[in-house]
Amino acid sequence: MASNKKYWKSVEELKGSSIVETLSKNEFVDEIATDQFLGDKETLENSSTSRRDFLKYVGFTTAAASLAACEGPVRKSIPYVVKPNDIIAGVADWYATSMADGYDFANVLVKTREGRPIQIMPNKDANGTTTARVQAAILSLYDEKLRLKEPTKAGEVISWADADKEIGLKLLSLKNENKPVVLLTGTMASPSTDKIISEFTTAYPNIKHVVYDAVSEAGATEAMLAMYGKRALPNYHLEKAKTIVSIGADFLSDFHGGFEKGYVNGRKPESGQMSYHVQFESNMSLTGANADKRVVLKPSDQVFALLNLYKEVTGNNVSSKATPVDAEIKKMARELRMNGSRSVVMTGLNDKNAQLIAFAINEALSSEIFDTKNTLNIRQGNDAEVAQLISDMKAGRVAGLLTHNVDPIYSLASSADFVEGLAKLELSVALSTENSATADASNYALPTPHFLESWGDTQFDSVTYGLMQPTIQPLFNTRQLQDTLLKWSGNSTKYYDYLKAFAADSVLNGSSWNTALHNGFFKREALVEEVEFTSTVSVANAAATLSSSAKKASGFELNLYTKTGLGDGKQANNPWLQEFPDPITRASWDNYLTMSIADAKELGFSNPVKDNGAINGDYAKISVNGKEAVVPVMIQPGQAKGSIGLALGFGKTFGLKEEMQVGVNAYPFYANSNNIQYGVTIEKVGGYHEFACTQVQKTIAGRHDILKVASLKEYKNVDPKDHHHGWNKPAYVSYDHQEVEANTIDLWDEHNRDLGHHFNLSIDLTSCTGCGACVVACHAENNVPVVGKREVRVGRDMHWLRIDRYYSSTVETREDAKELGLSRGEMYEALETEAENPEVTFQPMMCQHCNHAPCETVCPVAATTHGRQGQNQMTYNRCVGTRYCANNCPYRVRRFNWFEYANNNQFDFNMNNEYGKMVLNPDVVVRGRGVMEKCSMCIQMTQATILKAKKEGRAVNTDEFETACSSACTTGSLVFGDVNNKEDKVAALAKDKRAYNVLDYLQTKPNVIYQVKIKNTNEA
Repeated sequence: MASNKKYWKSVEELKGSSIVETLSKNEFVDEIATDQFLGDKETLENSSTSRRDFLKYVGFTTAAASLAACEGPVRKSIPYVVKPNDIIAGVADWYATSMADGYDFANVLVKTREGRPIQIMPNKDANGTTTARVQAAILSLYDEKLRLKEPTKAGEVISWADADKEIGLKLLSLKNENKPVVLLTGTMASPSTDKIISEFTTAYPNIKHVVYDAVSEAGATEAMLAMYGKRALPNYHLEKAKTIVSIGADFLSDFHGGFEKGYVNGRKPESGQMSYHVQFESNMSLTGANADKRVVLKPSDQVFALLNLYKEVTGNNVSSKATPVDAEIKKMARELRMNGSRSVVMTGLNDKNAQLIAFAINEALSSEIFDTKNTLNIRQGNDAEVAQLISDMKAGRVAGLLTHNVDPIYSLASSADFVEGLAKLELSVALSTENSATADASNYALPTPHFLESWGDTQFDSVTYGLMQPTIQPLFNTRQLQDTLLKWSGNSTKYYDYLKAFAADSVLNGSSWNTALHNGFFKREALVEEVEFTSTVSVANAAATLSSSAKKASGFELNLYTKTGLGDGKQANNPWLQEFPDPITRASWDNYLTMSIADAKELGFSNPVKDNGAINGDYAKISVNGKEAVVPVMIQPGQAKGSIGLALGFGKTFGLKEEMQVGVNAYPFYANSNNIQYGVTIEKVGGYHEFACTQVQKTIAGRHDILKVASLKEYKNVDPKDHHHGWNKPAYVSYDHQEVEANTIDLWDEHNRDLGHHFNLSIDLTSCTGCGACVVACHAENNVPVVGKREVRVGRDMHWLRIDRYYSSTVETREDAKELGLSRGEMYEALETEAENPEVTFQPMMCQHCNHAPCETVCPVAATTHGRQGQNQMTYNRCVGTRYCANNCPYRVRRFNWFEYANNNQFDFNMNNEYGKMVLNPDVVVRGRGVMEKCSMCIQMTQATILKAKKEGRAVNTDEFETACSSACTTGSLVFGDVNNKEDKVAALAKDKRAYNVLDYLQTKPNVIYQVKIKNTNEA
């Protein structure tokens, strides 16, 4: 029950830290600077102005400052002389396309303004989903710093004609001499490209195609090939599941591309049925944070847990050993057998033998959730072939290498061997969208377009054929890989024509090309292949091999993982992703060693919180397989003792802006593409690291009923508003010496809100996984500035929408503690023990658009006011930056523009260059220094919807209103609409028995409604 839980954000809170106590009472973590009101950030921070001087300054300069704030820069605009037929100034166009960059794959819709793509959203008709990285990919299009702009030879610009001639002659020479050449690409999941590559290798029989994924899932594809005769990834239909057991598989994040939509669809409490999900893991992952039950287990024990689970489910004896959680394993085996075909087991161990064991369990269960027919094609990397390539290059057995959008010099554990082999080649050509260490080291670097500038097709699973179309003219002198290979093969056909013919002949089956292109996809169910389980695979041998390697484990165990924000590091130069706070640690601009509280205490590591809310960390030197690195330590509640975690994708330096060169490159530890490494040694070294972490900033932890959580059993059997036992009780206040419901008492008279539109946003805490796609979508739609690591560190991040992560632990009430004779110190000591594996809840938090808003009553210049449609509005020209509204906001959701973030070299991000500015939304003003800003409920989107309906002479359709965050939400957790339209989904959600307002006892009457989080404790 919520009343028996304590919610906390950091380990420091458990210690009763005076600093944290102080921070919880301060809105602004730094002293408000007054020296040189319009000065730069350095002098602003080091203020020492006296009160008398400040008043004198204000008296003489306020008028001048106000005039300066109202006077905008002059821009000479040039109107259309002849307007393009397909562009209407001021009206957005949407295009359906696909994203496939080798790591992220999605069917998407792209919003363009006057020929500029400015936002990406999921193509829901194609069952498309987006992550934070997919949302942010729009900004990578405009990365003038990193993108290749011209073909080069040895660093000097060369024409395409000369490059084609020289490379063509060399390829022909190598062919005639029968010298091996390798085409090394990432996963493209493109049927037409596969056909072009096949024709290319036919024209050049000495060329072999090898697929390399920086973050490998070859363990699963090799297991599929061995057991089912098909090299692909299995699919998982989690919406059908009753029991889900995951052993280290982060399937709500990057495991097989993620399955969050199906997972949430199988967990609808209103249906009375929710899947029961148990997660065994060492790192605290996004999936573990959302599990009904999380079991902490270091990686070597995960291996034996998987083997013991196989033994319990099948009755077959295999080589294994006991684990600390065998009782839980037996319990889960019973649960899996009981639900049979509605059960599923997954493992994130990138090991063929581990995957074979998991597959065998699913076969024994006859699992309907485990799909080997409609397989996934998004991870096609072949680790064995890549290892052979490096060996051959180093031995001089390869004469030429063509790479496409891969950077093995950065991402290979054996990159030194690759560099050595690269120097021995007669020909090396890098076809790449971005400059990289590999492109720089190659003889030729040929620029390829961004996916938003490209034609193409995709086949992410066996039935959905996606199409890719350009949404902007190429920004630079680029050419697609497909056009290049066609040309080098002697085929003069343009790729667009080739693609269109391929789709007509092989896919569309007589259907319209234009319709498929318009929709962005075409369903082809008839092509689902039948596969048969191969019983000849020896599970016993797989178990013996797997068990043998785990039994040799020694020292600390390292679990390498990818962050929800940065993934494999392809978009490391993207400031939106660098500033995106990690859902679990809430840290941005960094990777770090996650360590358990017990290990940190034993080894002497700490994360002190400074008086400005910033967090520091000690450094550790880790050694793995002869490789060393110095990494800052982040103490992570829920980390398995004896294990550590480190994120891949950081530490990239070549071609990146200085501000983006953050973190430590973990790929050197990624030996044999195995995400688990044993025999790690850790040594504390001197110095401390400064984290940019929002963990203890702007928290409203400690306030009553921020979160409400109930079990499925309580949801089904207990009256939510029961005064004693209810799980969604209304707030009570004392009035006239009696306890009465807070909503019966008010300071203000009510206004009639029944006329016109009245907007509400409903947020379902049960289906919010904390993925953060909404955060980046808000950034893109509302021109939210990036402020950089230093500013985030001191609490000046500008995110309009944040996702608060709360840990919770059950503690005795004061009455229970008194009966047990426990002191307050003993209560908190017990709580710290609970922190070894706390429960986690995510809560999106933005402006609550209160109908009785505290901010509106204190603004001296009426800059923040309430609109008739329920939105709390900001008039930027009127705001003078008193920050009274932020101090009076109980939700801490207002942001102050300390500096000019656009056109300012001190903030060298996308708003400081002409290409980066192309992503800006012209419907939303770029705010200047000295004003407050915050969520507007995307007022520009709601007004556009109203104007569209008015223009078409109709009423607004049901559920037609949207915001950026609700549109981007894959799981449907965020639902926006008009409560005055009783048909809108949000109208029913506002009256649902799970609906509540945060801090409802304050009676601010927010227009943001939360739905109580329901967990399946398997008691219903």
